[in-house]
Amino acid sequence: MSQILANVFPEEDVIPDAYKISETIEQREYLINGEMKTWAGSLNPVLSPVFIKENGSYKQKIIGSTPLLTSTEALEALDAAVKAYDLGQGLWPTMSVTERIEHVEKFLAAMREQRTAVVKLLMWEIGKTLKDSEKEFDRTCDYIVDTIKAYKDLDRNSAKLIEEQGFMAQIRRVPLGVSLCMGPYNYPLNETFTTLIPALIMGNTVVFKPAKFGVLLIRPLIEAFRDNFPPGVINIIYGRGRETVGALMETGKIDVFAFIGTNKGANDLKRLHPKPHRLKSILGLDAKNPAIVLHDADIDNAVSECITGSLSFNGQRCTALKILFVHRSILDSFLEKFNAAIKKLKPGMPWDNGASLTPLPEPGKVEYLRELVEDAKKHGATVINENGGESMNSFFYPAVVYPVNSKMRLYSEEQFGPVVPIVPFDDDDEAIDYVINSNYGQQVSIFGTDSRNIAKFIDAFVNQLGRININAQSQRGPDTFPFNGRKDSAEGTLSIADALRVFSMRTLVATKNTDSNKQIISNIIRNRESAFLSTDYIF
Repeated sequence: MSQILANVFPEEDVIPDAYKISETIEQREYLINGEMKTWAGSLNPVLSPVFIKENGSYKQKIIGSTPLLTSTEALEALDAAVKAYDLGQGLWPTMSVTERIEHVEKFLAAMREQRTAVVKLLMWEIGKTLKDSEKEFDRTCDYIVDTIKAYKDLDRNSAKLIEEQGFMAQIRRVPLGVSLCMGPYNYPLNETFTTLIPALIMGNTVVFKPAKFGVLLIRPLIEAFRDNFPPGVINIIYGRGRETVGALMETGKIDVFAFIGTNKGANDLKRLHPKPHRLKSILGLDAKNPAIVLHDADIDNAVSECITGSLSFNGQRCTALKILFVHRSILDSFLEKFNAAIKKLKPGMPWDNGASLTPLPEPGKVEYLRELVEDAKKHGATVINENGGESMNSFFYPAVVYPVNSKMRLYSEEQFGPVVPIVPFDDDDEAIDYVINSNYGQQVSIFGTDSRNIAKFIDAFVNQLGRININAQSQRGPDTFPFNGRKDSAEGTLSIADALRVFSMRTLVATKNTDSNKQIISNIIRNRESAFLSTDYIF
């Protein structure tokens, strides 16, 4: 294994020219009120998870730097968003649906031109493979297209008058106000845009702070934001969260808080808001998604899905399978095939053909994973796969830890990395009790063939989790499906249609159904006297 590790990190001259970063990217630009501003202060270095081999030693690649803005700049961005919203009377929130869609479509066209630059930075900043980086970019573009389509459908369904119990009314969705959008480092483009784009298209104004890692990849898109949205509608800031985001929340001027990260981080920020009852939160938080492999499971399918579910992008997904419950009667066969499948996973650099195990972007992550493994060993577990847990610099080879029990941190703590805890069980209630008593409630994957038994698990879990997967790994997609969770895993629901709803509220104009009122409503609609009250819609 030491030889494999020694060959994971490359020398500079063997990196393909198409993927090289020959000069560091010094970013000083940030966007406030439609103006690209230049930061003259301190910068935060952007360290890649990629180490470069030089004369037998290794040096971590510094690929650039970003502005360390302060609360002053953050509050300036907030003021711009507040002014652009103007208590709902601003240009953007009062703009027609058609006009807002046109702005988003122009942004998308400009965004597509930056595909190569963004994909390269995804690889260098967070260690995501070329294939997955391209998929993230393309999926994000598809998400924007589908959001536009869903907004048109929503608008068509709203372009009618309803008569009920002597009243007539029109019900439409309107924006909530000023949104603070913060995305995660594991999907710094896609999951960020699944809140950012719905917030914008529904008429909210936005302060956007990119993820802690995967921050440089927003740089190629700043001009597209500046050129395709009115001043103040989208403001992009950088810096440490405690210096910037805390100051924003303390003002009480944030109406919508869209955040994907830890429940502790979300709780700490929400507590800063002086009027929490006025704060709408859309949160994607921690998860400890289990797989439950029953005695009659198709083992080959279960192994295949659990490998992908637990180790895709090195297990750094909130939807990853983070603990596997395997029935003792099939345990030996499952473990043998699972470990054999891990051996087929290729370690390498993100741009290497076929690489699926890559370096980890989070500083200290390798040490943290070692701690979890050592803690499990102290309580009776072992690493059962060949070379499991071997590491070098930012690379950690997957460790299959067995048998895991409730005394171990791995039993309840979200590892968010390539460590796979396996719990043997004899009684179905052991797995059911784990889910019911967990602090998290995002998803579960059940593997089996007996429909009656699977139905028992479904009924036990429907009030515990956001999604139950049958003979398939946990995942977010398709994006048209609801994506949510219970307990400490989420607040609010995201999907293409749901996101439009969570970033807006229903408002109605109503009147008694009399001839004089009908005439008033008819005049308003016929003469197009109101932007809200209208029967126009988009094809």
